[in-house]
Parts: sequence; structure tokens; C-alpha cells
Amino acid sequence: MLVITTPTGQIGRQVVDGLLGRQEPIRVIVRDPSRLSPTVRDRVEVVQGSHRDPDVVGEAFAGADAVFWLVPPDPRAESVDAHVLDPTRSACEAITGHRVQRVVSVSTMGRGIGKNAGHLSAARAAEELMAGTGVRCRALRPPGFMENLLWQLDAIRNQGAFFWPHAGDRTFAIVATRDIAAKAVELLLDDAWTGQDAVPVVSPDALSLDGMAQIVSDVLRRPVRYQEIPVDAYRAAMVRHGASEAWAQGLADMAVAQNEGAYEEEHRTASPGPTGFRQWCEEVLRPAFPA
Repeated sequence: MLVITTPTGQIGRQVVDGLLGRQEPIRVIVRDPSRLSPTVRDRVEVVQGSHRDPDVVGEAFAGADAVFWLVPPDPRAESVDAHVLDPTRSACEAITGHRVQRVVSVSTMGRGIGKNAGHLSAARAAEELMAGTGVRCRALRPPGFMENLLWQLDAIRNQGAFFWPHAGDRTFAIVATRDIAAKAVELLLDDAWTGQDAVPVVSPDALSLDGMAQIVSDVLRRPVRYQEIPVDAYRAAMVRHGASEAWAQGLADMAVAQNEGAYEEEHRTASPGPTGFRQWCEEVLRPAFPA
């Protein structure tokens, strides 16, 4: 039995899709089963509820051979650490109690982010909690998601620009969520690996944000530029868009760590996934771009 969390999220949904048609039975934790496609609902076992509920997690993990663990974001959370670590502690208890054999989790790329790096630090603390159970585990370590650009479609259309708190001329590590999901599927279906390890997942690109803007311009056939904004302005913008002060500060602290080179070492040594940024723009960004 394979248990998948966040089956309606951008990564978890693709993990489920990648597992359908395989021989392994699949169980999902989902708050609202109506958000699953009819095809998925007909082919998986559903445990209804939240991954934040220890009883739901315990029920879902009973009899599981392997688990895909991902804590989805919640911009309204009043504490980044509590949002990430509280459900992970419950998951660790269920993993131990039900003797789950293998776990594939989503952590984050980065060195030197043990504290004061916002969401990055919380993700790595969760990775350490999981490893502390002694379970066979692989922590996927992606950098920034290409899909984050989809949040800026209005700015691209109306201002001809997208905005982040990073220098435009520095290489910025990115990855398509499809490549994270594909690696998770590969590991979930392979019961031969042992021990505990981290698996960096990156794109084959070495692009700056200015270089990304040029590709976006080419694919959308309209001029698009990248504009760096101050970290404080970025944090304030997140609050204006509904994020809690704690969540926005976590994003700001993460941006500072990224600017200080948190991704650089693992990015240089990681084996790249198949999806390049131009391909992603052609297959995902352009169809999503409003006319």
C-alpha cells in the first residue's frame, strides 16, 4: 500500500497520476474528496480529513508500505515552524507505530539553512524529524518551483514584468514540479533502496532571472522583463495578498538565504531532471497565459 498526501496539490496530484495503472494499491489523505478527479476516486482508497489530524494520519498509515509526505503551504499560518513541524511529528509517530517501511518526503535544497532561513529552515527541520524515526527515507530537495511564475501572470500581462527579491543577473536554481513528482514516483515504486539520503532535484538549466525573462518573452511573443524588488517590499506584498505576518516573514527570510547562496553548492552537484525552463514555458506557462 502506497499512501499519498496532498493528492490535489500541484506535486501530490502528479504523484498520484504517475502511480495510477501500476500494481500497487494507493491510499490518499484528502480533506475534500470531491476535488479528486472521477478517475482517481475510482482507483484509490480515500481517507477523508486533514494531514494535520493525528487520527487521520494514523488511520491512513495503517498497513502502509511506503508514504509520500508533503506538508502543503498555508499562507494564513501564524507560525511557519508549527505549520510544518506539528503534522510532521504526528506523521513520525504514525510511521513508527505502524512500522511503515519507506518514506519519500519533499524538503528543500540548501546549505547552511539550519536556522533563520524561514521556510527553508522549517523544511529541513522536518527532514531531520523524519530521519530520526530510523525509517528508510529519501528527502527530495528541490529549489524554487517554475510554477511560482504562474502567480505573476497578471503582472506579466499588465506590466510586462515579473518581480522577485533576487538579483537578475545571478543564476537561480529552479525545477518543474513534474520532475519532483516523477522522482517521487520512481522512489515509491522501488523497494530496493535502503538507508536515508537526500536527493536534490533541479532543472537542466543554469539561468539567471534575466535569462528566464528572455525565454518568457520568446515563448509568449511579447516583451517581458525581470525586475528585482527589495526584500521588505516583497514581504509587504505578501501581506497585502493575504499572507500572515509570520508567513510573509518566513518568505522574506528564505529570500535572504537564497540571495546568500543557499542553493549554490547542491545546485552545482545535483543530477538534473529532464524539464528545461523553455519547455515548461511552452507546455505550461503559455497555455495558462490569459489572452
